[in-house]
Amino acid sequence: MKVGAAIIIALGMIVATAFLGTTLSASMKDMQTWNRVVTVKGLSEREFVADQVIWPIQFVEAGNDLPELYDRIELNSETVVRFLQDSGIESDSITTGKPQITDKLAQQYVGSERAPFRYSSVQTITVFSSQVETVRTAMQQMGKLIKSGIVLSENRYEAQPDYVFTRLNEVKPSMIEEATLNAREVAEKFATDSQSTLGKIKRANQGRFSISSRDSYHPHIKKVRVVSTIDYTLVD
Repeated sequence: MKVGAAIIIALGMIVATAFLGTTLSASMKDMQTWNRVVTVKGLSEREFVADQVIWPIQFVEAGNDLPELYDRIELNSETVVRFLQDSGIESDSITTGKPQITDKLAQQYVGSERAPFRYSSVQTITVFSSQVETVRTAMQQMGKLIKSGIVLSENRYEAQPDYVFTRLNEVKPSMIEEATLNAREVAEKFATDSQSTLGKIKRANQGRFSISSRDSYHPHIKKVRVVSTIDYTLVD
């Protein structure tokens, strides 16, 4: 009985050792495969027309009589608003701000040369609209305001239009898919060149979306870009 029991125990140990060896071998192989990784980047880049525009229109006035200056500011503001409405821009999209008046005699430091006008003003009328093409058409007709005697401050930084693309959440899924497919194509090419087989994704980073103007001449066209970084395992 003792000899039989010893034989059974010995056979059990042999089987267990063989099974353990097979398991360790498979685990080591899996670990080696998991450690063989190729990191690739996938790009998705598309262009969209902005769906909102913020357009500050600024004009300047100057004079020595403050009440008369305010009257001219109000008159010119009405002219600008009427021009915008006649251009097809909705009244709810137009906001008239408070004029900024500067009294040159009240300034702390005044040069020896006396300014021709004591008061100067900057008035801002802002358009915030989703009628992007309508607003762009109005911009091209600003000469009408200049001909009416309104002095525009188009070169000021505060008077530059700002175009906004708000539909990023709508295009995100398809762009991420495109970037992922692009990354996989690169990874498959790498695997083929290295005589390997592409395995599973080990780690993926969606990447950050960026929105920029296509160029300085077409600020209403927005370039949306995302770069995804993906780690794939390689299998022999």
